[in-house]
This record gives sequence, C-alpha cells and structure tokens, in this order.
Amino acid sequence: MKRMFSVWRKELRSLFNSPVAYGALLFFLIFTAVWFLWMDQFLAQKTASLRSYFALFPLAFIVLIPAVTMRSWADERKMGSQELLLTLPVKTGHLVLAKFLGAWTLVLTMILLTVPMTLMVTGLGQFEVGEIFGEYLGSILLSGAATALGIFLSSLSTNTISAFLLTLGSLLFLTLSVTLGAALNLPDPVNSVLNFISLDARYLNFQKGLLDTKDAFYYVWFAVLFLYVNTKVLILRKWR
Repeated sequence: MKRMFSVWRKELRSLFNSPVAYGALLFFLIFTAVWFLWMDQFLAQKTASLRSYFALFPLAFIVLIPAVTMRSWADERKMGSQELLLTLPVKTGHLVLAKFLGAWTLVLTMILLTVPMTLMVTGLGQFEVGEIFGEYLGSILLSGAATALGIFLSSLSTNTISAFLLTLGSLLFLTLSVTLGAALNLPDPVNSVLNFISLDARYLNFQKGLLDTKDAFYYVWFAVLFLYVNTKVLILRKWR
C-alpha cells in the first residue's frame, strides 16, 4: 500500500505541476459561478435553491474530466514509461487505483473550492441543508464514476488527444443520453436503457436532496467496473 500511495503522490505532483490542472480549476470555478449568477440570474429568481448551480457540474465535467485524465496512461504509453511502471513491485490494480486517486483528488479539489461560493449564496436566504448535502454527495460520486471511465479510456489511447476526445464523447453521450432519446423520439425500451446508463439521470435525485442508495450504488459500481477492466487491459498488455 505504501508503494501505491507513492505512485499516487507522484501522480498528484505530475498533475499539479501541469498548467492543465490550474486551467481546469479556474475554468470550473469561473464557468459555474458566472453562469449561475449572471446567465441564470440567480439573484433575480428569489428562490432559495442551488439546483441550477449544481446542474452545471455534470456539464463542466464533460470537458474537465477528459482534460484531467487524458494523460494518465496515454502519456506513459507514448513516452514508453508504461512498461517501466508495470515492472515495479506494485500490483497492477494498485497502479490503476493510484492513477484514479490522483486524478480524482484534483476533481474533488475543484468541488471543494465551490464551498465558499455556496456559503456566500446560502447567507442570502433559507436554504435546505439536506438538499445541498445531497448535491455535493452526488457531485462527488458522479465525478468518481466519470474519472474512472476517463482513466480506462486513457489506457486504450496512444496519445492524449485521442484520450481526451474519446472520454469527452463518452461523457457527452452518458450525460445527455436521456435528452437524446427524448429528442429522437426513440422507442420506450431504448429510452429505458438510456435512462439506466445515464450518469445525469441518477444525479437528478441528489440535486433534490434525495439520497437513493440505488443511484449511489450505480456510481460506485460504474467506477469499480472501469477500474477493474482497466486493470485487466494493462495485465494483458504486460504479458504480450
């Protein structure tokens, strides 16, 4: 486990030594704040709710998580250091977990930095604390699932651009799948499948402050699935 956390710290240093990390942090904070306060005109609505603010998080994640995860394995593969990593006395699953934790820590930092904004706004009225807690919990779980997917897709890519585009396209589909199904007037069975796999559909309950264990379990299952598949891909590549 010490070796795994050493890789995690190395990953964190690599991320925070890159302008991508600071660009992603600034973009996330500025985009969500500006859209919520000015574009969405929160102050003019006179409604004590942050739903429209947290509704921006999945949309921002579509762009930001690919930017954070694209280098995870694609850069290692491009520079030839992936083979060196896989020969370290660390289990492949622990390497994958370390990569995931490094990227997820950065995303969680983005979410944490929105707390001052939330505290500032909640001072203007009577807000439901339980609803805000649910919104933050949903954001954390959603970001974990999306980060695990991004790490996996980076392991399939040969360069950072393809990793970014592949993750962006996948998250765009998984976030907007329900809207897409309704817009195309697809059959009910197809819509049911799209609703089941949608990351955004399960986020809606958290926005309302409803802590549904099914939704939480889906996010955890989703993340574990892609971390597991990522590990298997690397093991197969290791023995080629």
